[in-house]
Amino acid sequence: MTVNSSISREELQESLETRTVEHTHDEAANSMFGFIVFLLSESIIFLSFFAGYIVYKTTTPDWLPPGVEGLEVREPAINTVILVSSSFVIYFAELALKRHNMWGFRLLWLTTMMMGSYFLYGQAVEWSSLHFTVTSGVFGGMFYLLTGFHGLHVFTGVLLQLIMLVRSLIPGNYDKGHFGVDATSLFWHFVDVIWIILFLLIYIWQ
Repeated sequence: MTVNSSISREELQESLETRTVEHTHDEAANSMFGFIVFLLSESIIFLSFFAGYIVYKTTTPDWLPPGVEGLEVREPAINTVILVSSSFVIYFAELALKRHNMWGFRLLWLTTMMMGSYFLYGQAVEWSSLHFTVTSGVFGGMFYLLTGFHGLHVFTGVLLQLIMLVRSLIPGNYDKGHFGVDATSLFWHFVDVIWIILFLLIYIWQ
């Protein structure tokens, strides 16, 4: 009777542990699904802006503001290379975390943050050197809307990365899962893809 009771307790405990693991897995999967839906909604917003930009560019007679012949491409191209390269860096940071290499994760994660911050700095420098404002016709309004809205997403991504970096300093914080890191990394890839499209539309297609 005692043996059977002990076995029953062990089986019950194993069953509870199994259900807990499955519940944790389902919760993480559901959270990631919800985050992907969020990114899809963000994609629709950006796509509507891109569509508006194309329509205005192809239908507005005097597209560029008076005195503006075009946009400088060199510095934005450098910023583009840095931002796109950061996607590879954050990918390797994720791999380091999955291999429980915390110092490697922190170093690569911090490098990604620095690359994102440099991109924002480069954009601020570009804005300060432009000879048109948000009120300089349709082009001025669309330019600052698109680059500013994207810059806001880059800034948000850097803040999320900072939070994940601080959380990595808590011992054992990522032992049971790292949804926050995965979601932040996915968000960063999204921001990079959006910028590639934006760069082609605004800087290459002039």
